[in-house]
Amino acid sequence: MMPPTMRAVVLDGPGPAEALQVRELPRPVPKPGQVLVRVEAFGLNRSELHTRLGLADGVTFPRVPGIEATGTVAECPGGEFPVGQKVVAMMGGMGRTFDGGYAEYTCVPASQVIAFTSDLPWHVLGAIPEMLQTAYGCLTVGLDAQPGQTILIRGGTSSIGLATAVLAKRRGLSVVSTTRRLDRTDKLTTLGVDHVVLDTGAVAEQVRKIVPGGVDVALELVGAPTLADTLASVRSQGVACFAGMLSNEWIIPDFYPIGYLPHGVRLSAYGGDASDLPPQVLQEFLDAVAVGNATVPIGGVYTLDEIADAHRAMESGHAFGKIVVTTKPVTQP
Repeated sequence: MMPPTMRAVVLDGPGPAEALQVRELPRPVPKPGQVLVRVEAFGLNRSELHTRLGLADGVTFPRVPGIEATGTVAECPGGEFPVGQKVVAMMGGMGRTFDGGYAEYTCVPASQVIAFTSDLPWHVLGAIPEMLQTAYGCLTVGLDAQPGQTILIRGGTSSIGLATAVLAKRRGLSVVSTTRRLDRTDKLTTLGVDHVVLDTGAVAEQVRKIVPGGVDVALELVGAPTLADTLASVRSQGVACFAGMLSNEWIIPDFYPIGYLPHGVRLSAYGGDASDLPPQVLQEFLDAVAVGNATVPIGGVYTLDEIADAHRAMESGHAFGKIVVTTKPVTQP
């Protein structure tokens, strides 16, 4: 028997981390075509920071934030998934146009749900969905990265940057990652990064010393302020993909493509959805993690009551890896 109410994080409007309030709300009731997920864990994303800061478009308040969640199927009127099935849910308006994953239960369209099997701990599983979807999509859709190529990851110690490094190495690429703190070099190399570059705001010269002629592909996760320099790190006929805004800046003023883009360098962008993460890719990654062939970088684990602390940790940028919140207490990894 499910309870009629649930605990959820509510944001009444833009504000500081303390604006995220844990309240008792009615448990959602799914309609045909929807899935009620009993949430065990969810990862934090910069998108939710943008929502909290009032920078996100299309958000109405009050709102339960959260563009992803991991848990089990509690109800599924249309029969798309069996009750008890382990699932991830992400995107499709979660936490923006309808209530998202910062709760004990979330109701989402069945099209935004992916089933999986795994015995990994919930706090590990909760770190994976959006991080994997974005990293995989950037490498495939955004960059069409191929084995043997060299990739520059600008914003290499972010959760997406770390996940991209892990996937890139598994795909046979050589990885150059940036960091603003050289004391993180050992952690990056442990994940498989081949070259670590100190990001002082300009890295193209350093990158071209490592890779004469420029890298084959580059992933821009910092945002508009560093994009021109990232493009300058790429070889002619190479590709740079804009996919992140760690700087909270994503608009390039007075953008003139011919003057902005280096000769022969291509610029793409990636912003994916649940449909961009094939179920077999999720399952293969989970299986690889289970046997020790892949790593999930986790920067901290918090409980629902610690949501403000979790957001402060994300906003500070000091966490090395994905910040995860569980709906039940868990031992810190």
